[in-house]
Amino acid sequence: MRLVKTLPFLLGLSAALGSVSAWALPTDRDQPIRVQADDAQLDDKQGIATYKGDVIITQGSMMIKGSTVTITRAPGGDIDVVTSVGNLAYFEQQQSAEKPEKMQGYGKQIQYQAQKDLVILTDQAKVINGGNTTEGEKIVYNTKTQVASAGKGGSGISTPRPRIDMVIQPKKKAE
Repeated sequence: MRLVKTLPFLLGLSAALGSVSAWALPTDRDQPIRVQADDAQLDDKQGIATYKGDVIITQGSMMIKGSTVTITRAPGGDIDVVTSVGNLAYFEQQQSAEKPEKMQGYGKQIQYQAQKDLVILTDQAKVINGGNTTEGEKIVYNTKTQVASAGKGGSGISTPRPRIDMVIQPKKKAE
């Protein structure tokens, strides 16, 4: 890969990732983006980057893992969609500075739609947030409102589930 040709794309990708406020904590956007992978294919003209082989992408408190991670840019240069595929792909994000625990998500496919603040987990989908868990074929999690919805995933699900499964922890009473 020739760095001179891909450097503008990488710089544009870094700027776009850093500009998405819902991507992680507000302070995370000022942190460097680190991509670790065995292979990278960058298409500056199409605005697509594909990373393969135990991919780990981090920026501050946010982390995405998968066998293959594809990042597409919108025409304006901002991140449009990040798709992570694996057995199982993984997503984590700290929800607020006051709460150090992170929301964790698993699925055979995890798609982060940056412009809509959505994380969509499909096939063996599971979200863990503050001790509460939600499992199903498909889970849609809004990173801005911190609301999850779960249900059927449609065709192509390798592990069908007849129902969703949720565990909700009781609120702790003040001492």
